[in-house]
Amino acid sequence: MKKYLEQCKAAYYEGNPIISDSQYDALEEMCSEDLTVGTNKGRSKHLYRMYSLQKYYKGDELPALSVYSGVTPKLDGAAIALTYWDGWLQSIVTRGNGEYGEDVTHLFNAEKCVKMGIAYSTARNDGVFQVNGEVVAKKYIPNARNYAAGALNLKSAEEFDSRELMFFAYSMQETPFESYQGTLSYLKELGFNTVRDRLVDQYPQDGVVYRLEGNKDYENLGYTNKHPRGAFALKERSEGVETTINDVIWQVGKSGKVTPVAILEPVNIDGATIKKATLNNPGFIEALGVQIGDSVMVERAGGIIPRIICKVPS
Repeated sequence: MKKYLEQCKAAYYEGNPIISDSQYDALEEMCSEDLTVGTNKGRSKHLYRMYSLQKYYKGDELPALSVYSGVTPKLDGAAIALTYWDGWLQSIVTRGNGEYGEDVTHLFNAEKCVKMGIAYSTARNDGVFQVNGEVVAKKYIPNARNYAAGALNLKSAEEFDSRELMFFAYSMQETPFESYQGTLSYLKELGFNTVRDRLVDQYPQDGVVYRLEGNKDYENLGYTNKHPRGAFALKERSEGVETTINDVIWQVGKSGKVTPVAILEPVNIDGATIKKATLNNPGFIEALGVQIGDSVMVERAGGIIPRIICKVPS
């Protein structure tokens, strides 16, 4: 299991994920305590849990948008949490499973993305707080999301520093302000770029975030096991990108199940180079009516897994 998870992790950072994020998280929790992959052993605990956003797509039945007046771009990068104590940075930790993540403090220096020291106000907080945000790469960089996420997996601070990255803050815990705008304005005052800066337009986005503007209202709604109830992400439903099936191979899984996989003419989808997609089973191939050499429409289901949507008529 450890070897398989390491393969999954390597594939993800290469831009060719072989399982979904949720599947990876589930497998992590199945690992025994003696494994370094998939347990909280050796990881750092977040001061405040980092939640992911509930995702909706255009055409879905949505919550009342008029209530969610705090609208910001949804940046497509890698989430991290910065913990400060008396104005000094103590740690930088990846999202991980929301409770524990990898400590990547050693990768950052005073000039790269984040603030080592800030002139915070003791009248506005108690001096111990967490700033959540996204590390992103510019739009023109191929596989920008994986480029940013992969940077957090580097061992060398020098190599990390050579990458073109930026950090945008989107929340602060605990916040002493009544409004979300008040929180973002304070983060800006402390020297952070925020998700309401014009600068975000230079970086990849994969949707829009709707959030209750009142911080007390947001907290009062509470959380599910995975998501805050006071915010959600609205994304465009992919129409797919056209490419060609060059070949079909058969892969044998750990359980012995044999699965057909389409080898595709490489195509860029949402910043990732897609070279193959599962065909599930012979029945799925028959239903699609595809053969080697056919043109097909491909998407990244859930923004992760390559999937053939349909055959392109000749």
